[in-house]
Amino acid sequence: MSKIIVLGALPSSLVNFRGELLKSLVEAGHEVIGMASGATEQEIEQLKLMKVRYVNYDVQRNGLNPISDFKTLWQLRAIFKREKPDIILAYTIKPVIWGGIAAKRLTGCRFYALITGLGFAFQRGGLKRNILVSLVVKLYRNALSKASGVIFQNSDNRVVFIDMGICPQEKTYQVNGSGVKLEHFKPAKLPDKPVFLLIARLLGDKGIREYAEAAMAVKRKHPHAIFQLVGPEDPSPDGIKMSEVDSWQQQGAIQYLGATTDVRPFIKNCSIFVLPSYHEGMPRTVLEAMAMSRPILTTDVPGCRNTVIEGVNGFLVEKGNVEQLADKLNWYIENQPRWGEMAQASYKIAVEKFDVKKVNTELMSILLGRGYE
Repeated sequence: MSKIIVLGALPSSLVNFRGELLKSLVEAGHEVIGMASGATEQEIEQLKLMKVRYVNYDVQRNGLNPISDFKTLWQLRAIFKREKPDIILAYTIKPVIWGGIAAKRLTGCRFYALITGLGFAFQRGGLKRNILVSLVVKLYRNALSKASGVIFQNSDNRVVFIDMGICPQEKTYQVNGSGVKLEHFKPAKLPDKPVFLLIARLLGDKGIREYAEAAMAVKRKHPHAIFQLVGPEDPSPDGIKMSEVDSWQQQGAIQYLGATTDVRPFIKNCSIFVLPSYHEGMPRTVLEAMAMSRPILTTDVPGCRNTVIEGVNGFLVEKGNVEQLADKLNWYIENQPRWGEMAQASYKIAVEKFDVKKVNTELMSILLGRGYE
């Protein structure tokens, strides 16, 4: 049996997004260590109940700070040297980059990177943004140069990494996101009224501003429609300030319901799930909404487009296009008899493609060297 480190940044993501994978690895007889930054006693206890040992390290999740990042790299090298893992699986940008560079000095250890999305750092724009993209690409190349495998959640991201020379095609794999626990997210009856819901961290590139603008336009025609927003603030450069969210509420565009550790009651109370994101690896909240039998409205971008069969379980709109978004929101309001069949289609797709058990079987085959394409 192997000693396996699963390296993330947020402790909550170890529990909520990787929990089923951690349990599967433990059940297979492996010694599993979960690493993240700043776990609460409750989160550490949740991992203990899974028989996962928690190891803390310091990482500044957003931005590039040479002193902070060097400290992260130094800590990871020390921890890896002490623990002597057989396998390391890192996910999200900082753990992948600094974990990959730290792991290069290890012998007898296989390092795998799980690319959960390209994120803000890959969105080109002005001079500063383009310099950031170039720097991130160089860091990724360094970190992944000795990796045993690079795992993607959609084919678009996989092509980007190959075309940019970040990693060779023969080292890449693809799985259907993080999967969704179908026993936890169960189908729920649709409400009779149009209630739209967006769940996301308060970031500009989640399409939240477009959602608020489209909601205002739709409510002029359908004032009874409800537009809800759930999600925590985010300190990244792309974060949306609460003052802006408050202004949308004052204008009557949306209802902001705060952050939550359990999205199920909010999905249960909505009719249609909306995510106008600019980019995703595979949108976890959309998968959860599909598992709970909700029609989807999202964008035609990597990750998001993998969740929708156009006109069957939902619709895709162009990212940043408020007019298209508002048009489809109106369509849903005016075509309520279609909700039920689209909801059933969402659930069917979730079962066939995104069951967490299937995804974890594929991930474990990759990590344990049994091969999967």
